[in-house]
This record gives sequence, C-alpha cells and structure tokens, in this order.
Amino acid sequence: MGSSTLTLVLTMALVACVAPAERKCQLSGLWRNEQDSLMEITAVRDNGDFQGKYLTRVTLAGGCARASPLTGAQQQPSEGGWPTFAFTVRWDKFSNATTAFAGQCFVDTGGKETLTTMWLLREAVGSLEEDWKATRVGRNVFTRKRTPKGKILPSLSPSCEDTASPAP
Repeated sequence: MGSSTLTLVLTMALVACVAPAERKCQLSGLWRNEQDSLMEITAVRDNGDFQGKYLTRVTLAGGCARASPLTGAQQQPSEGGWPTFAFTVRWDKFSNATTAFAGQCFVDTGGKETLTTMWLLREAVGSLEEDWKATRVGRNVFTRKRTPKGKILPSLSPSCEDTASPAP
C-alpha cells in the first residue's frame, strides 16, 4: 500500500471519529414532517427551554387548523451525542386537545438534520366512560426546511374565518 493510500485511509478514519462532534443538531428553525405539518422553533435558550408554533395539516374534526403554540425543553447533549427533547402543543382555537412530543435530533454524514418523535394526543371527552378513546399515539419524522431568516410560519398559515360560536 502506497503512502498516499495509507494517508487517505487514516484521514477518512479520523474524519469518521470526529464528525459527530462537528455535526451539531440545532432545534431552532423551521421543520416539516411526513404529513406536511410545519413546526417553527425559536432559539433554544442556554438552559434548553424553547418555544415556537406548530401548524398541523391533520385535524381531528377536519376543520381549519391554525398555528398553535408549542413549549418545550431540550436535554443538553453529552459530548458526541445527539440531543433529546420534548414539547407540548396546545391546539389553538380549533381543537379541544393537547399533544406531547418526545424525540431526538440526529445529523447524518451528509449534514441532513432529522427529528424523530413519538407523540400522545389527548382529546377532551364528555365522561369517564369515554376515556378509553381519548388518547392517540403516533410517530413523526421531521426534516429541516431551509428558509430565509425570520419568523415565517404565520405567513404559511391558511386563512381561517373567525366564526363565533352561536349563542345558546
């Protein structure tokens, strides 16, 4: 084996060993999942707390979805590790449900960022007898959506007519 081949092999091995530390996953920004829902996370604070908005493309009642507030926290990653996180979404003005997500952020060797999550959605029901059908479980995979700087999720929200509930 020539010296240039040996150098190439050693360089590739070194890159493979140090690459995860260089490929940090940043939660802040705009993300899209396989259902075409969008999530915008504002800057993650030093303590791991974050906020943002979530615009679902899937609704329980089939109505018009609105961007809804999300609040979460990121576990600080260990050296060479990928961060875990959790957040809740309070579906705003179109659903009587709350969803809790838990997941982990990964970056592949090509630099593609992915958030893998599991979620529990709890819908309000009218009685204890209906409790059995109130919780749904699912999985979503989010990928970063590259966009210009600034908060853009409100500009992507569908326009929903504000319809007041009829008076009793």
